[in-house]
Amino acid sequence: MQQRKVLLDCDPGHDDAIAMILAWGDPRIDLVGVTTVGGNQTLDKVTRNALAVATVVGMHDVPIAAGCPRPLVRPTRIAPECHGESGLDGVDLPEPVVRLDPRHGVDLIIDTVMAHEPDTITLVPTGPLTNIAMAARKEPRIVERVREVVLMGGGCHVGNLSAAAEYNIAVDPEAAHIVFSEDWPLVMVGLDLTHQALATDDVVSRIAAVPGPVSDFVLGLLAFFRESHRIAQGFDVPPVHDPCTLAYLIDPTIVETVPVPLSVELTGTHTLGMTVADFRSPAPPDCRTRAATRLDHHRFWGLVVDAIDRIQKEGR
Repeated sequence: MQQRKVLLDCDPGHDDAIAMILAWGDPRIDLVGVTTVGGNQTLDKVTRNALAVATVVGMHDVPIAAGCPRPLVRPTRIAPECHGESGLDGVDLPEPVVRLDPRHGVDLIIDTVMAHEPDTITLVPTGPLTNIAMAARKEPRIVERVREVVLMGGGCHVGNLSAAAEYNIAVDPEAAHIVFSEDWPLVMVGLDLTHQALATDDVVSRIAAVPGPVSDFVLGLLAFFRESHRIAQGFDVPPVHDPCTLAYLIDPTIVETVPVPLSVELTGTHTLGMTVADFRSPAPPDCRTRAATRLDHHRFWGLVVDAIDRIQKEGR
C-alpha cells in the first residue's frame, strides 16, 4: 500500500474535525503535520479544537502548529452561525494532552516540504488559504517540491457566503489568488462536489453501528452541524465538506474531477472571491488545475466509518 504524505491545513470546524479523523484513521494517508488558520472561528479557538480532536483520536506523534490569525489584507471573519462559539459546539471537548508545536504554522509547512523529497508532500487546506499563500511567498522553493494541493473551497457554479463565492475563498481571496496562481498541481474540491457529501440519516446510522468514543464524538458533531445548517442555510441534512479532500487522495475513483482552468475574482462588486472555471473549450494539455464534480456518496462515507472503526479498534 502506497501512502500519501499529507499536511492538513485546517480551521476546526466540524467538517475539519472529521477530515482530521479520516486522515488519521485511514492507512493510505500518512499525516505528517497539521496547521491551523483563522477561519471558522478565531485562531486560538480552532487551534484548541485541533488539539482536542487529536486528543480524542490519540494523535500524539503528529506536529500541530498555529498559523495565521487573519486574512492577508482583510478583517477577520468567522462563522459561529454554523460552528458555534467554540468552533466545535455540540460535543464536550477534552482538555488537550497533545502539545502545540512551537513553530509558526507557515514555518511548519515550509520545513515539512523542504525536509522531504520533491513530489512527496500533498498540501490539503480545508480553511482559508492564508497559511499556504504565506508559505509560498516566504519560501518559493516549496512550489516546485509540493506534489499537489488538494483544497476544499470554491465552486464552479455555486457559492455559499455570497451568490457567487464560497466561504474559504471569499474570506481571504487574495491568498486564494496566490495559491491558485502558483505553478503546482491543484485540485479544487468545491461546493459542486461537497454538497453531495450529505450527512443523511443513513450515514448517522452507519456511524452509530461502530460504537465507541470516536463514533460518539462524530455523532455529536453531526447532530449540532445538522441543526446549525438547518437554521443558517436551510439544509435538511448538512454537507460535510472537508473530508472530501482526503477521499480524493485515498481513492480518486470516489471523487471525479475534470481539468479546467481556474482563477479567483478579486474585484467584482457581486463576485468577490468567486472561483471562475473556464469551461468554454476543452482544457489545454498543460492545464494544472482540476475541479471536483461527482462524489460516490456511499463509498465516501464508508471511508469515514472505516476510519472511525479503525481508530477505536487499534487505539491509535
